[in-house]
Amino acid sequence: MLSPVPRLWTLAYNEFVLTHRLEFVPERDAEIFAAVPAAPAVFLLRGHDAQAEPYVSKTANLRRRLQRLLGPVEERTKKLNLRDRVCRIEYTPTGSDFESGFVLYKVLRQSFPKTYAARLRFRFAPLVKLHLENEYPRASITTRLGRLNGRSLYYGPFQSRPAAEKFMNDSLDFFKMRRCVDDLHPDPKFPGCIYSEMKMCLAPCFKGCTDEEYSAEVSRVQTYFDSRGESLARELSAQREGASANLAFEEAAAIHVRLEKLRPILTQFPEIVRRIDRLCALIIQPCRQPDSVTFFLVQNGSIADPVVFCIQPAEHTKSQSMESRVSAVLDSFPPAKTGTALETMEHLARLRRWYYRGGRVGEIFLADDKNIFPMRRIVRGIGRVLRGEKREDDSTLEIQRGDGSLPRSSA
Repeated sequence: MLSPVPRLWTLAYNEFVLTHRLEFVPERDAEIFAAVPAAPAVFLLRGHDAQAEPYVSKTANLRRRLQRLLGPVEERTKKLNLRDRVCRIEYTPTGSDFESGFVLYKVLRQSFPKTYAARLRFRFAPLVKLHLENEYPRASITTRLGRLNGRSLYYGPFQSRPAAEKFMNDSLDFFKMRRCVDDLHPDPKFPGCIYSEMKMCLAPCFKGCTDEEYSAEVSRVQTYFDSRGESLARELSAQREGASANLAFEEAAAIHVRLEKLRPILTQFPEIVRRIDRLCALIIQPCRQPDSVTFFLVQNGSIADPVVFCIQPAEHTKSQSMESRVSAVLDSFPPAKTGTALETMEHLARLRRWYYRGGRVGEIFLADDKNIFPMRRIVRGIGRVLRGEKREDDSTLEIQRGDGSLPRSSA
């Protein structure tokens, strides 16, 4: 009898490989088709020729797809048929489109190291880059990550380049960091630009400020991006309150206008946009196993291999709350694996594509500045993903039970 290798899930980080394998014999095709699930999967077909390229794809119904590719050849048809060329089937069942896309990426990257990017047609995520390696730092929009251990900082991912440019330009209107792109060689005889004439730049190009003053302004910009705009909002609020206390009401009114102008800009800050080297998130997806969900941990912009979380606790964990069990799984993930800048860009591209998709399936929860996850919200999110419900805004989330467990109806 032909039977697939049982799928093994672990809580450790392993290089992802396809987990089931079947030898294909045309004379026993009915038995082989019956052995594979009629469910979503990523699969690979290997031929008799070891030098030939494998066929790799994903499908919403593995059995039906294999019957079409490996079934008896129909007369007068142009459909692709690999019945006489394939000798082995490898596959991994998946529980969601996000998981299928991630597994397909891993398999293609392993099988076609030189051409996988063209096959996947990556559209890299737009990022705001803070050029701190420059003597006079500036900001720009890019889709390319530089050296991960370099001084420059990256913020994203944004939905589109126009969205990133609008956010960056609107934000920099509150600061006096330079907008020009040239490497500066300060010269007092230089006439400056329109920004310096409008008092919107400290004008380091003609020594309109000291290096220390320009460095302090750049630090304000970095703090603004790091805090997702909260630092400037607090700064303006404090200035407004101080002006009011000193009875400088006209000054307070002017500061209030600036604060009101800032608020709509901060709404352009999607929740997922963070400093890439601090981007830590948990993605919860449906799982093919009953009473379970799948965890994907994002660390420093890279997505770790999936882990199945079973809602029904094992006998020895029944005394634990749901929050403590989720926390234990998150702690079991090893530290972020240091990959290449290109690999991080690819992971961000996959993350961006899922996050900004209308009607996306699954939930995402971002860790705070101290890498602490909102456990109660995560537990509620697990229940919604398990029940197939749409995600809710924070303002409409129900009050979490004190022990952090799910309501009985969702277990």
